[in-house]
Amino acid sequence: MSETTTSPTSSIQISASEIEEIRRLITENNLPSTAGVRVGVKGGGCSGFSYSLNFDVNQAEGDVVVEVNGVRLFCDPKSMLYLNGTTLDYTSGLQGRGFQFQNPNATSTCGCGESFSV
Repeated sequence: MSETTTSPTSSIQISASEIEEIRRLITENNLPSTAGVRVGVKGGGCSGFSYSLNFDVNQAEGDVVVEVNGVRLFCDPKSMLYLNGTTLDYTSGLQGRGFQFQNPNATSTCGCGESFSV
């Protein structure tokens, strides 16, 4: 897995299944080639912070950009403080399908996995 990032000390990893699903969704939604996924953290959720994951067509000023096998992630610097070292994965199984954050910075998470605390 080749990775390039604008900041060598900040990193988010993307699993192969995540890359495949992001590519599928970009194509399905007819997004431009500049499109990527914006990941972030916002206050809220049952554990204090919740994850955000959306498509974005442009990199914002100051974003950390991680590119793996042609898939780009955009992350603002404040969110990167909480997401550094996180692996994004896509799973599909008996309990449903969806994107998951495996965050080594989280000291606790809620049962649904959509919010965390540090």
